[in-house]
Amino acid sequence: MEKCLLIVESPAKAKTIEKFLGKGYAVAASMGHVRDLPRSQFGVDVEDNFTPKYITIRGKGEILKKLREAAKKADKVYLAADPDREGEAIAWHLAYVLGLEPSAPCRVEFNEITKQAVRDSLKSPRAIDQKRVDAQQARRVLDRLVGYNLSPLLWDKVKRGLSAGRVQSVAVKLICDRQREIDAFQPEEYWTITAQVAKSTREKFSARLVARGGEKLEIKDEAGAQALVSELKRQELHVTDISRRERRKNPHPPFTTSTLQQEAARRLGFTVKKTMSLAQQLYEGLEVGKEGRVGLITYMRTDSTRISPVARREAVEYIERTYGADYKGAGVFTAARGKVQDAHEGIRPTQVTRLPQNLATYLTRDQLRLYTLIWERFLASQMAPAVYDSVTAEIAAGELRLRATGSEVKFRGYTAVYEETRDGEGEEKEAVLPPLVVGEKLTLVRTVPEQHFTQPPPAYTEASLVKTLEEKGIGRPSTYAPTVETILKRGYVTREKKKLKPTELGFLVTDLLSRYFPEIIDVQFTAEMEDKLDRIEEGEAEWRRVVGEFYPAFAEQVRAAKENMEEVHVADEVSDEVCELCGRRMVIKQGRFGKFLACPGFPACRNTKPLREGTGVKCPQCGGEILVKTSRRGRRFYGCENYPECRFVTWDTPTEKRCPRCGSLLVRKESRRREPYLACSNKECRYTEDPAKSPAEPENARQKKVGS
Repeated sequence: MEKCLLIVESPAKAKTIEKFLGKGYAVAASMGHVRDLPRSQFGVDVEDNFTPKYITIRGKGEILKKLREAAKKADKVYLAADPDREGEAIAWHLAYVLGLEPSAPCRVEFNEITKQAVRDSLKSPRAIDQKRVDAQQARRVLDRLVGYNLSPLLWDKVKRGLSAGRVQSVAVKLICDRQREIDAFQPEEYWTITAQVAKSTREKFSARLVARGGEKLEIKDEAGAQALVSELKRQELHVTDISRRERRKNPHPPFTTSTLQQEAARRLGFTVKKTMSLAQQLYEGLEVGKEGRVGLITYMRTDSTRISPVARREAVEYIERTYGADYKGAGVFTAARGKVQDAHEGIRPTQVTRLPQNLATYLTRDQLRLYTLIWERFLASQMAPAVYDSVTAEIAAGELRLRATGSEVKFRGYTAVYEETRDGEGEEKEAVLPPLVVGEKLTLVRTVPEQHFTQPPPAYTEASLVKTLEEKGIGRPSTYAPTVETILKRGYVTREKKKLKPTELGFLVTDLLSRYFPEIIDVQFTAEMEDKLDRIEEGEAEWRRVVGEFYPAFAEQVRAAKENMEEVHVADEVSDEVCELCGRRMVIKQGRFGKFLACPGFPACRNTKPLREGTGVKCPQCGGEILVKTSRRGRRFYGCENYPECRFVTWDTPTEKRCPRCGSLLVRKESRRREPYLACSNKECRYTEDPAKSPAEPENARQKKVGS
């Protein structure tokens, strides 16, 4: 019998695949890349047409030794790294170190780790795709040219430990630009008037004042609002027009990498890194009862929404069997915008009949939550649109015009399974209007004028940053998570209540790079470079030429910056805390998980401490001060300074106010579905307080209501 060796990237994947193959196969793991550019050297010979110098990655020697020994014993060696550019490059490097011919049929790839998919791929091995490898080499070399020129420059001119890169620097600039918009924003006051009206049968519904004499109303202040309220109360109300229409809402396509990261952040509260880590586990395979170890989802780094005919057929059969034939949809989607590589399917369960509830005993809570999200989204994508009966009633009150809208579900369609969440406040559900006829007189029950202020653009979250990077063509599915992690790790950005906020260092580095390297952090330039990498993969461009067109102008900018860029000293903030080891006053440093205290005598003195950040609020249990703290996962919470003797903690911002019912501390709550409000920290007491009464409420977020 012929003996074959199949090499994958991870032990988890190897363990899953081993169970699918017979005794003639051995499965081994390369543990990712085995060769790369050296970390301590430039590693690119610019004079020799940008030839990269690859070396064995430190610590991979023993792995390579075992792989070589296994390859010698095998009649055939198959390279089954992930089905993307990076996976193709890993296969290419493995072929080199194992002495395989890249043009021989040694490469296999599969979009899902299931018995059928793995066996089918082994029936049709192919040569290594050199165009994919070249596209990945171009990315690697470009990133090395930029990083190994800009990072030392920042070390010299600003401070040690900084870094810059093609994608990460653009991401930081986007966050800095948005924060500047927020800081410069001037809120403007405006008012709305909602009327509650009633039919003769006393059925009540709400209508919004929208126009006067055919012109849209813009209410600027309270005086204008009260004048309109007075005018409205003097008028007789009657229905002037009723329009009815059927509205169809189409399902969303299956997840791509970007949309999965966005929805997992909004719905589950996962960071981009956590989402990809869990998705990797679901893809590589988990033990599922009698089935054994099996991959639960398809490959999770994709920009395509395409679904295989087999998966589509399986989903339709399940939908017809479970919900009925009327719920079956078209299930075909096209790219909404931009250039899609379409190398893989959209993210879906490998078997739609593997229901989330049946996996609950085998998966961790977070694995199950992510799998459920992927399963529901995929099934819904293959279902029929939801259908609504929408009614709009126009109401006259003299020259004033009010509008009432209502909507009722006629056919649930895909919403029987799944509805996507949205950034911000979420959709406000429309009420169902009572039966109305044109000419019908109505009674004004009451009016509610409401004060509002225009809001600045929202700060980026991880989800909205990934969405923007995708929309602008910056980076690719495999780069989103590393980009976000890098800018947080370098201290250019912090994560505060899920919002990404630039630090002083982030602003400083962005401004320096904008001045001396405008193209490197230009959104359009970076997107065009991604297009060039795609053209290399498609065989329409040669990678050395692409790099050669970029480098001369960049090298000149580096030379000019070394001569002209001013040195900027970023002074550490000195604290009142004295180092007990050497007597120096400790300074405040910015780390991956927030600020901390460090001795300025480093490296002679390596003393560090958590930064004590007070709130000025007394602990309700012992009277100590409540401090701002950071969890192991980087999430802010509030706890008593006397821990562990006092164990008072809360995730919500404490205030000095006390609950009028039970005397407990009031904390500030924030929700996507309503304005910030105060709530009692005692879970048994359900007291809440209107945000307008809160002294901590920002002026531009308050809402004033005046009853009539």
